Amino acid sequence: MQLWLLSGTKNDEVQIVDELKTIEDVARFQVEPDRPFYSAGHEEIMSGATSDIYFIKTREILEKTGAGDTPVTAEVFGQRPGILAGTGEVRALLAGRGLSIEALPEGSAFGAKEVVMRIRGPYNAFGIYETVLLGMLASSSGWATATREAVEAADGRDVFSFGARHVHPAVAPVLERAALLGGAAGASCILAAKLAGREPVGTVPHAMFLVLGDTLTGALAYHEHMPEGQKRLFLVDTFQDEAVESLRLAQAMGSALDGVRLDSPSERGGVTPGLVREVRARLDGAGHSHVKIFVSGGLSPERIRLLGEAGADAFGVGSHISGASPIDMTMDLKEIGGVAVAKRGRIPGVTPTDRLVAWED
Repeated sequence: MQLWLLSGTKNDEVQIVDELKTIEDVARFQVEPDRPFYSAGHEEIMSGATSDIYFIKTREILEKTGAGDTPVTAEVFGQRPGILAGTGEVRALLAGRGLSIEALPEGSAFGAKEVVMRIRGPYNAFGIYETVLLGMLASSSGWATATREAVEAADGRDVFSFGARHVHPAVAPVLERAALLGGAAGASCILAAKLAGREPVGTVPHAMFLVLGDTLTGALAYHEHMPEGQKRLFLVDTFQDEAVESLRLAQAMGSALDGVRLDSPSERGGVTPGLVREVRARLDGAGHSHVKIFVSGGLSPERIRLLGEAGADAFGVGSHISGASPIDMTMDLKEIGGVAVAKRGRIPGVTPTDRLVAWED
């Protein structure tokens, strides 16, 4: 994990470093002129290149004053309640640095201002990563919390994360992993699912039906060419009335049809409880009660509750998860050299809690 620093000489000699340690290192750090993407790579994150500059300055000053190895205790807490996610990345970030770390288990609910992580060790062993670890926890916990809201609203019905398309692809796997921690039954992003030890879920988009020109034609093509084990669950709002298309598919495919997906756009009023009730009634009346109704499209927890009560069996949730605000995370130093400290407005010393679990380095 290395960065290339230009020497600043006429010959532009290159020095390879693992971490940014001084303000001079930052000045000499160069970005490749032909870099295709703006997202940070793993090496850049580990090097401190995504940290706020003042942590690099602090590191240098403490080293030069002989205080870099000062033992400290730092605590991390969130400004509002939520579901904790992102600790897996923080663990990888801080591994091998001689630190003693405790944290709530990932996926745990926490309260406002509750300590979710405690770090003990020499300040310069982790100080430059404050920006990074807070960001890892803030974004992932926000997404996990929003997912849990949707899952609770679904009241036992499955919720699937469809949020990848709403965020930069570099963080899409992070988002969907957080959604899985928040209780999502599956995720559509391939890399996210694989990182979580699962298989991605999803069938086909409106585009396939539009290219083939007919919903039933598309469904039968999928049935012919996709292997067993892949759900036969299809969009029914592309060309005709959703209830009509649902019955066409059910009559043609019989027991092979797992479900229909309602994703009616906002231009047509979106998916309503009345539509769900009608589709359910028409399917049941024609003897197709085995066909499930999957709903997607701008779903909030409130809409999930209403649509579930109307007969929806599962939900695909995107923007409610992806658009969730990060949970503002703060890291405070609470002990310096074993002495209780805190900035004004905070209580000095370690915060009492019995919920943290020690990590093994």
